[in-house]
Amino acid sequence: MNITTIKENGIEIAIVNTNEVLITDVQSALDFMATVRYESGCEAIIINKSAICEEFFHLNTRLAGEILQKFINYQVKLAIVGDFSIYDSNSLKDFIYESNKGKNIFFLPEEEQAIEKLINLS
Repeated sequence: MNITTIKENGIEIAIVNTNEVLITDVQSALDFMATVRYESGCEAIIINKSAICEEFFHLNTRLAGEILQKFINYQVKLAIVGDFSIYDSNSLKDFIYESNKGKNIFFLPEEEQAIEKLINLS
């Protein structure tokens, strides 16, 4: 896992790049969050969707809700970057739409959009 940080408009964002799946369950998500916060000091994280297990994107597993609730509880903003058009689940599309309207969790196609969204939250 490679963590780079950027700072724009007083907001520090950790950008995590990896070739492995880092988040597979609630505990691995908590470990990931703690590691990134400890190593970068950032309260906003951008991660590629390929670093999250596929079960996360199947809402009937309840994994997405459980994991994202941890990010909200620990006040860590998360942007997941990738192509979500490959999923045909209407409930996932609705979940992504509603998440993107909020202020904590975002699903975006490009890293640049994720940066823009996170720095404009305040």
